[in-house]
Amino acid sequence: QVQPVESGGGLVQPGGSLRLSCAASGRIFIINAMGWYRQAPGKERELVATITSGGSTNYADFVKGRFTISRDNAKNTVYLQMNSLKPEDTAVYYCNVDARTEWYSVGMNYWGTGTLVTVSS
Repeated sequence: QVQPVESGGGLVQPGGSLRLSCAASGRIFIINAMGWYRQAPGKERELVATITSGGSTNYADFVKGRFTISRDNAKNTVYLQMNSLKPEDTAVYYCNVDARTEWYSVGMNYWGTGTLVTVSS
């Protein structure tokens, strides 16, 4: 099993910044893509950003220019730097890891339990 654990959420004022981290542990052979998703109250979970093992990134339109995803492959960790935060960014942010636990296994998706980000004055 692979366990992603998020950290870094909290309360921030509009226009402020936060940096989320997600470290994956457990039986890991290789991690493919890593990503961040979010779910606001009463809404469905949505993609925020993803990054491949080679560093290619993909962002939702609503965060382009404000959020930056990065990863440290040696630490099995993915980061999300969030700048110019808006009240509508308030949500639980979830880390997703696409990993293989053995050389012969297929990739599977693993989810963290989420970290709450609240943007409010």
